[in-house]
This record gives sequence, structure tokens and C-alpha cells, in this order.
Amino acid sequence: MNKSVLLIEDDLQMQEFIIEYLKDYNFDCTAFVHPKDALESFKNSNDYEIIILDLMLPDMDGFDLFKKLKQIKDIPIIISSARGDIGNKIHGFELGADDYLAKPYEPRELVLRIEHILKKNISNKIKICNFEIDKDNRTVVLDDFPIEFTKIEFEIFMFLINNLNKISSREQILNATSLDENTKNRTIDMHISNIRHKIGDDSKNPIYIKSVWGIGYKFVG
Repeated sequence: MNKSVLLIEDDLQMQEFIIEYLKDYNFDCTAFVHPKDALESFKNSNDYEIIILDLMLPDMDGFDLFKKLKQIKDIPIIISSARGDIGNKIHGFELGADDYLAKPYEPRELVLRIEHILKKNISNKIKICNFEIDKDNRTVVLDDFPIEFTKIEFEIFMFLINNLNKISSREQILNATSLDENTKNRTIDMHISNIRHKIGDDSKNPIYIKSVWGIGYKFVG
């Protein structure tokens, strides 16, 4: 299945070249010249997996457009611009750019960078049982329903997931979190109780997080 790319580029010749080149590597590229058109398309589509963004655009600076895109949805963005000085590069990375290519560049390099970013992005998204987990954005979805974990709850949940079907002691769970090392065991129990409640796990007959008497817990999958 082809990957969907949003290209925002005001140079029509460059735009057409990128579209045709990416097509050879199984990328479907939708291109826009005007930022407002790109924003409208981005708002109304869930298909885009990565954005290639020029900075010198009509009616809106590329960095301003970058911020608006990130407010809508946080997907990878590669900045592709003739503004290749170090100041612009630093500013782009500070805003959260995944990569910055200074024009001119070899199109094959663009393809390799896209593939690298998407591969990394996929590796940080996992599906276990009925849970969809995005480790980068610290989000968990259960049966299409988003679960709102606190920072500590997410740390505990991920530790149990990463040790699937293995018994973890309260001390091991504590050491895997940012909780103070002097935290008492009952605090871990309280967080486990909160996690169970949020994922609809009955503490008396849990489906996912099992209690192991006298030791700790394990996530069953």
C-alpha cells in the first residue's frame, strides 16, 4: 500500500519533479502551492503520513504554516527549503521538524529520509491485545477509545506491556518510573488500581493486569 505524502511547494517545476520521483518509490503525493489550501486538505484528511514543507510560500511564512499544521495533527514534517543557513535550520528543529533538507539536494536523499522517518515512526507505534500505543506521543487507545493516563500511569503501563506475561515486582515497577525511590508499595498498588479502572479491568477478575500474591503484577496478553 502506497504511503500518502502532503507536499507544500510553490515552485511548480520542483513540485512536479518530486511528485513523479516519489511515485517510483510507492508514495502518493498530494501537492499545494498555497498554505490555506494545504491546511484545508490536512484538516479534512487522515491519510497523510508525512509532510514536505517549503518555507518560502505565498501569503504565509513556512514556519508559521509549520506551527498551524502541528496544531491540527502531529505527523512528521521534513522542511525542504533554499533557506539553508544554520539559523533557519536551528529554528526548524526547535519547532519540531523531523528533518531539514537545504535545496538543492538529490531526490534520492529525500526518499531515504522519508523512509527512515516513517520506519522510525512505525517502530514507536505498537498494537498489543486491543491496545494501540504511540510511545512518542504517549497515547493509548483501547477499542478506538482513547485512554487518558497520567505520566506515572503511562510509565507503569508501558513497563508491564514491555514485560508481557512476566511477573514484575513492585520494586521493579517502581524503578521503571520517575517516582521517588522511597515511594511505598501501596502507591504502586494505587496507580495499578487507577490503570485498571481506566482500561475497564475488574480488579476482582482482571483480564489484562493480574495480581501475583506477595510479588507484584503481570500484564497478560
